[in-house]
Amino acid sequence: MAKPRGKNQKALTSGTPLRQVAALPFRRRKGGGIEVLVLTSRQTRRFIIPKGWAEGPKTWKWAEREALEEAGILGKIKRKPIGQYRYWKRFKSHFGMVEVDVYPLKVENELESWPEETQRLRKWLSPEDAALLIDEPQLVALIRKFAR
Repeated sequence: MAKPRGKNQKALTSGTPLRQVAALPFRRRKGGGIEVLVLTSRQTRRFIIPKGWAEGPKTWKWAEREALEEAGILGKIKRKPIGQYRYWKRFKSHFGMVEVDVYPLKVENELESWPEETQRLRKWLSPEDAALLIDEPQLVALIRKFAR
């Protein structure tokens, strides 16, 4: 599990939320509407979207990189987030509040092999079904809003 660095390490002691970025992978359905790609986390096996720590000013590029490493997907990512959500992240000795900027990623290619393929399960779902599996209420609200 990656450790927070730089500004995020300072945030751990200051009480401000840590910062992450995420990609919201989606594709258009033939009959209209969209599907979103969710995947399981490595440790708790909960359903999530690809996310991680950003290490530079072009945060959308880090979200795109996480989507490739965690879900084996490539596509076009927007440079502006569609919103944010917060969650409690479990560290070895404590929990920390994390605020995540979410960037939509229109999936154009799914790789057959990728760095974390043996550690995660990925699944295409309707936004309604994804909302039933994801634990973070603010992320569920973002997905529902994005699907409209």
